[in-house]
Amino acid sequence: MIPEADAKNHLPVDEAFMREALREAEQAAADGEVPVGAILVHENAIVASGRNTRERHQDPTAHAELIVIREAAEQLQSWRLTGTTLYVTLEPCLMCAGAMLQARIPRLVFGAWDPKAGACGSLFALHEDTRLNHQIAVTHGVLENESRDLLQRFFQQIRQDQSLTMT
Repeated sequence: MIPEADAKNHLPVDEAFMREALREAEQAAADGEVPVGAILVHENAIVASGRNTRERHQDPTAHAELIVIREAAEQLQSWRLTGTTLYVTLEPCLMCAGAMLQARIPRLVFGAWDPKAGACGSLFALHEDTRLNHQIAVTHGVLENESRDLLQRFFQQIRQDQSLTMT
């Protein structure tokens, strides 16, 4: 984890990049996907952006983080994404946290906690497991309310739509 003083120093930049991830999440919601967005930053520039596309592609691995990791590896011509920061609107799951470790991403910034599937502090703390060959510094809660509210509105709408079709 980044010490609290360092996390505060990153806050204005983190918020700006998280707003970009939120734009991706909003587009996912507009597409009927669970609204999770991600961007990957290298040398203070966005090198990849993405959002969930599981429904469109009928692919259980089409999480925003994996899409961004693949795109960034192609853009940077390396599977080692050292010197990067991944911004994502929702705490990554085990699959995505594992991919981040494999890609050697050194820093993660996320918005909302995922108490049902989160692997970076909620259910698991994969990012700081010293048995692994790499750890990830995590800053959480950046634009947390906006990220959480987007998810809650999306699922409320789904529940409302389902109740209308059942009557």
